[in-house]
Amino acid sequence: MTKGITRARIVETALQLLDEEGINAVTARALADRLGVRAPALYWHVGSKQEILDEMATEIHRRVARQLEAELQCDSWHEGFAIYARVLRREYLKHRDGARTFSGARVTDVDVLRAQETFLRRWTSSGLSLADIGAAGQLVRSFVVGFAIEEQDRGQAGGQGYSIAARDDVLGAEIPLVAGTGKLVLSPPDERFERYVEIILTGLEATLSR
Repeated sequence: MTKGITRARIVETALQLLDEEGINAVTARALADRLGVRAPALYWHVGSKQEILDEMATEIHRRVARQLEAELQCDSWHEGFAIYARVLRREYLKHRDGARTFSGARVTDVDVLRAQETFLRRWTSSGLSLADIGAAGQLVRSFVVGFAIEEQDRGQAGGQGYSIAARDDVLGAEIPLVAGTGKLVLSPPDERFERYVEIILTGLEATLSR
């Protein structure tokens, strides 16, 4: 085993590489170069690139869990899921390609999962079934992932991104409603995010109360 190389150090270096160069740059060879070792030395600690991604995602979800522990003190599942959505988006946006990288990976730290027990117990005590809480959580998480991926893709595109003016020129003046909906894309993302989360949770509340 190579001295000085730990699983935690590999993950920290992988996150730095992700932030600087993006997910495609996170390879065993690139990590080994940064750590000053040969690529095979990494496999004492991580068996594959997917395992590296899983460990990166686990570290991010540890941070999410710590933030939720501090912020999620309410008994309302509606407000609780709104807080969860904000925390998850905030953490994903801290890292280049964050949502795309972390959303599909496996969380390897059982303590991250155990941390969910407190608020799940609180929400089921309020009358919501565990199945409904699970469905709501999956829906909110899926929305956050999609929103953050699009938000990061637009931000990383810089001046080469979506142009409302160019789109309107192509559409012409005879379809103003379509042109109007396009302008919503350029409204402030924080405002859109909060509005969309509230629509989702209000719809869930109406559906689950039947």
